[in-house]
Amino acid sequence: MISPSPITFTKRMEENKMNYYLGFDAGTQSVKVAVYDEDMNCIVSSSSPTTLNYPEPGWVSMDVDEYLALTIKGMKECASQMKEKGLDVTKIKSIMGDGVICGICGVDKDGNAITPYINYLDSRTKEDVELVNSWDLDIFGKETGNPEANCMFPAMFARWFLKNIEGFKENGAKFIHDAPYVLAHLAGLSAKDMFVDWGTMSGWGLGYKVEEKCWSKEQLDILGIPEEMMPRIVKPWDIIGHLTEEIAQETGLPAGIPICGGAGDTMQSMIGCGVIKPDQAADVAGTCAMFCIATDGINEELSKPENELIFNSGTLENTYFYWGFIRTGGLALRWYRDNVCNEAGNGAYFDELNEKAQNVPCGSKGVLFLPYLTGGFGETSNASACFLNMTMDTDQGVQWRAVLEAIGYDYMSVTDIYKKAGVPLEFMTITEGGSNSEVWNQIKADMLGCKSATLENAQGAVLTDAVIAAYAVGDLEDPSQVFEKTRKIKKIYEPDLIRTKYYRSIYEQQRKLIKDDMAAVFQTLHQISKIQEQSND
Repeated sequence: MISPSPITFTKRMEENKMNYYLGFDAGTQSVKVAVYDEDMNCIVSSSSPTTLNYPEPGWVSMDVDEYLALTIKGMKECASQMKEKGLDVTKIKSIMGDGVICGICGVDKDGNAITPYINYLDSRTKEDVELVNSWDLDIFGKETGNPEANCMFPAMFARWFLKNIEGFKENGAKFIHDAPYVLAHLAGLSAKDMFVDWGTMSGWGLGYKVEEKCWSKEQLDILGIPEEMMPRIVKPWDIIGHLTEEIAQETGLPAGIPICGGAGDTMQSMIGCGVIKPDQAADVAGTCAMFCIATDGINEELSKPENELIFNSGTLENTYFYWGFIRTGGLALRWYRDNVCNEAGNGAYFDELNEKAQNVPCGSKGVLFLPYLTGGFGETSNASACFLNMTMDTDQGVQWRAVLEAIGYDYMSVTDIYKKAGVPLEFMTITEGGSNSEVWNQIKADMLGCKSATLENAQGAVLTDAVIAAYAVGDLEDPSQVFEKTRKIKKIYEPDLIRTKYYRSIYEQQRKLIKDDMAAVFQTLHQISKIQEQSND
């Protein structure tokens, strides 16, 4: 056996004096698990894809137990990697996770899922949303900042479970999000101890008081959701339990590691890229592309129903934000790669597509992509996805640039709302997986006329989890200082104002096309889909 060099040995000894923090991100397309050291350097990581099912048109369901299994798998892989590097897994001080804020399942008294997990991609509650909005109640906007129901809100999923899952009303004990479900099972908790952090709570959209950080009995009564089925509300850094012996044996980690209350993915991404103070902007370029603006509370101008913005509480105290969304932002990119290019799972193929798109002029040679793969909202509720204006010279590069620009056009409609409300949009930070595309980053900077920046660490959510994990066990005094320290600019994208003007001209025509010209077409296509559904019955 060869002895390690003195330098290597000393380095290992120093590393083994380190404390570590484990974080996970239970996202729509994958579960990421990583371990960070005291300096918030990622030392090991793991990622596994999730499974999305489409049982009926407009329906998207997942399995929350898959989230649990993939998280345990990732923890095991991280533990193994640490041991291979000679790092001490007993130095992991705490576990923290984030998950999808607009997605829930129902559990029984033992805390086990008895419904599918459905999230923001699902449109099965569309008719119920119309019903709730027809009540025209002021209480929703006053208490939540969200004046109307939306088919991506967990409050509407809860109503659907109660009405449509046989036996759930009798056997269901609690509603729970994906990350709290995982965290609760890591700690061996039953339904009575189920929880949700105050940021993820605001992902419900309705049913709570956003500034008081509590459930609203009046709203829940209006919605027909039993208050006793709502999880208790905790702070993200509250310790809700400790790693069980069973999970410890399965993962190779020591039993008894403190487990935190968790957080929402969007909240974590925002503070991870330094968006905390009012009017700061972030493009969270994940599965659901979101353009977020930090505020100091409810803004009446931004909370107008016609804006279709979502208002949420942040992870940290006294932080709030609005976000406009494109449900199939990152998912549209994955769909094109997997289903059109037949390159499912090939991450490197995104680089090939980006290179092809780089050589395509602005406007994609007149080709438009409508990104409504899971349907639309409001005036475009019957919208569906399609390419328009293709010719014989339309190739993958043109189509791909059209897909990228489609998300940008929807962003333009969101940012116009912010600007109208007096929010200055001079700088935005781009984070999450979509930030790896330089051509897309430049496209968005040009389309929005806004200076944009990417960060050295684009996976902000998991890093933020580690910071909160350290704070939870008293190893950090002020997490916001760490966020400022870890926020390192990778690249600045300056907008080309000539292109900005050009894109604005196309945008005006694109909006007219979608809202006016295509309305009857979407309705006809919707009827065709209904006929198809009936023929399959």
